[in-house]
Amino acid sequence: MVKIDEPVNIREGEELDSHKVEVYIRDSLGCHDGEFLIRQFPSGFSNLTYMVKAGDKEMVLRRPPFGKKAKTAHDMHREYRILRALHPIFPMAPKPLLYTEDPEIMGCPFYVMERIQGIILRKNLPKDLVLLPEVAGSLCENMIQSLHTLHTIDYKKIGLDGLGKPEGYIRRQVEGWSARYRDARTSDAPDFEKVMGWLHDKMPKETDSPGIIHNDYKLDNVVLNPANLREISGILDWEMATIGDPLMDLGGSLAYWIDRNDSEEHQLMRLLPTTEAGMMTRKELVDYYIQVSGRKIESMDYYFCFGLFKLAGIAQQIYYRYFHGQTKDKRFAMLIGAVMILEKVAMKVIEKSDL
Repeated sequence: MVKIDEPVNIREGEELDSHKVEVYIRDSLGCHDGEFLIRQFPSGFSNLTYMVKAGDKEMVLRRPPFGKKAKTAHDMHREYRILRALHPIFPMAPKPLLYTEDPEIMGCPFYVMERIQGIILRKNLPKDLVLLPEVAGSLCENMIQSLHTLHTIDYKKIGLDGLGKPEGYIRRQVEGWSARYRDARTSDAPDFEKVMGWLHDKMPKETDSPGIIHNDYKLDNVVLNPANLREISGILDWEMATIGDPLMDLGGSLAYWIDRNDSEEHQLMRLLPTTEAGMMTRKELVDYYIQVSGRKIESMDYYFCFGLFKLAGIAQQIYYRYFHGQTKDKRFAMLIGAVMILEKVAMKVIEKSDL
């Protein structure tokens, strides 16, 4: 098995009180035998993710980041609740095990879930992994099919009708992310005002088919079966899931997807192996979503542009913490460059759009 996403030593400033965590997990789950170990998964820019091992049982612990956080972000109980409702009918969602708000353990709410073993694809494929073009194409199809399956779950039936308000969803997203971007803007960041104005003026009508949307659906949030890279074993990072317009979810996914013929500058944004032979283009992904969903999509420009803007907002919020010395993670320093590129790409979408 190719090992892609193995935990490493914990980053400076993000250490946990190992003894307190051990006592809580061992007492709660009854796993008293064997060595206890905590390590950190190195990827990801938002909630912090750790591998916890108690004997032969491997789990994943999720907690909010240190430093400045948006008021509605990093709600651990919400994420836990989503997984608890989804896992029984959508097993690609990890099985949650524990949740606590006890400040004595680590000073913040956190939860523990089962670890899904498998392969996670990052920016470049490892040398010992072969992804044939036909396998890459099938993987893309399965990603879209899984996303559509999520969108069509009866969220009221599984008790998630209070997760979000589908009425006015797009407006709240545009206005909310505009406010968050302005609040997190640093002196070296673009103002994004033209993009925000366009998104406000060109809002599409509300969907008549709202559903559960993941809101961060991308290649490095899916776990693949090592024996069959076409097959998705799990979907991770549910912190932004809600009830809303599925096309906004698809647009968010497209923002991460770099095509082989994108500009050289846009290529600098590539964090995933989406340019590998056999991978679908953004247009092909949309066409396949139309095929499996039966939805009529006149234009994806708006949803793609919003996806780019939201991605910039997320990056800017994280960069804000680095800019103001609230985190020492040096990966965050380069995010200002990403924000600048995203503004240019969003403007090109607007300039070419017929909306």
